[in-house]
Order: sequence, then structure tokens, then C-alpha cells
Amino acid sequence: MLADRYGWHPLDVEDVLSRRQRPKVDVYTENELGGYLFAVLHFPVFDKSVGRLNAGELDAFVGPDYLVTLPAVELKPVTRLFERCRENEEFRHQVFSRGSGRLLYEVLDDLYDYCFPILDKINLKLSQIDEEIDDLGPRAKDRVRDIHKVKQEIISYRKIVRPQRPTLRLLERGVERFLPEELDLYFDDIVDASERIWDLLDNYKEVVEALESTNESLISHQQNDILYVLTIFSVVMLPLTFITGLFGMNVHFPGFESTDGFYVTLGLIVATIVSMLGFFRWKRWL
Repeated sequence: MLADRYGWHPLDVEDVLSRRQRPKVDVYTENELGGYLFAVLHFPVFDKSVGRLNAGELDAFVGPDYLVTLPAVELKPVTRLFERCRENEEFRHQVFSRGSGRLLYEVLDDLYDYCFPILDKINLKLSQIDEEIDDLGPRAKDRVRDIHKVKQEIISYRKIVRPQRPTLRLLERGVERFLPEELDLYFDDIVDASERIWDLLDNYKEVVEALESTNESLISHQQNDILYVLTIFSVVMLPLTFITGLFGMNVHFPGFESTDGFYVTLGLIVATIVSMLGFFRWKRWL
């Protein structure tokens, strides 16, 4: 119905129905209703069912006197904006009276403002991991999982934002003819917000990689310390095993079947332990 009313191209309608489109902007200058702009944009949405960030697609048609938004999933900032327009007549008049281009800016501005709290949560998780990084107790295994989850969130966020950066530049140029006033600075603000998000993601990517590397190094050092102690025990026990095996043979030797032989063997074991530990200490291996 909307396509017939506003004369949208069939390919754009197909893109809306497919729900699997990369961010893009198409501008149609020749149309019986004055042309229109079609934009596909992606925004991060946390999917509670799988516990990860997914791309929420927003398809928007902008004409001389209309804006149609078709989100593939519910985008709360868009819902809240139009709820305010329905409930507050003054706000509705203020937003709608400035043209479809300005209304699109209001929608995008709320959507990008919604992106920053997600970044704040990622930053909080990174800070918590950084504070606990030196703890090698029972939480060490959980911390590996926490780092993996945060890293996955950053990667997913970057996948959503990366292809949209050049699209916003095209949108900024294409929407100008639907603006009743000079609003270049407004859409520059949207582009700046996108760049700030990308810069923060770059920073978080470096931080999580550094935390992952540090955590792996600490775990490796802990394992090396354990292997170090076990190696010392093994090396010390090796000659003791030889001594007990030698004197445990079923043959006659000096002191056989006497308490003196037992004490001599025990003294030899103690002397061997002391001498080996002294040698390790002298070599600074202990």
C-alpha cells in the first residue's frame, strides 16, 4: 500500500521484505511525488535469547513530506520517539514542522544516543576484568570466559558499525534536498557520533586484546610455577627411588637383616635430599 502510494521502486520494496541487506543509500530524483531517498542502516541490539549483540536493521524512506521507518526488529529509540509524538502535541508539531529530513535526523540522533550505553557496559566489563586480572584463584577460569564474551561483543559491534560509516556520508549528502533549512551541521553530528563509536571500539579492541594477553601470561606463569615445583619433587625423588630399590633387592649386603642397615639407608636418603637441595640452591634454581 505504501509503495503504491509513494511510488517506491520494486527493488527497494524487495530489499525491505528480504531483511538481509547491508547498509546503503539509494537516491531517486525522478518520481511523480518529487523523488525520495531509501536508506538501510544497522544498529546494535542485544538479543537476550542468545546473550549477544545482533544487528537491528532499519529501512527508511524519506520523501519531500514524509518519513517511513520499517525496523526489522523493535528499536526502542524509534518506538519511544513516535510514542512521544502521539502523546505530546507540542512536541509532535515541533518535530514534524521542520520537514522529513529533520525528522530523520531526530530518529538517527536517538538511535546513536542509544548506542553509547552499550559501549559503557562494555567499558565497565573491561574495567572489572582489569581489576581482577591479578587474581589467580578459582575465578581464573571464569575470567577467560568473561574476556571471550567481551571480545565477542566488541567484534559483533564492529561488524555492525564498519559498513555503515561510508553509508552515513552518502546519507548526509542525499538528504540535503529534503531539508527546508540548512541542517548540514546536524548530520555532521550524526557522522561524528559514528566516528566516536568506532574510535571507542578500536580502543576497547586494543584493551581486550591486552587483557587477554596478560591473562594468558599469568596463567602460563602459574602453570610454569606448578611444573617447576613438580620437577623439583621428581628430580629429588629419582635418586631416592634408586637407593630404596638398590637396598630393597633380595640379596645379602653389609647390614642385611639388621637395624644398622636401615638407619644407614635412611641417613643416605636424608643426605641425598640435603645435598641435592643445596646444589639447587647454589645454582639458584630454588
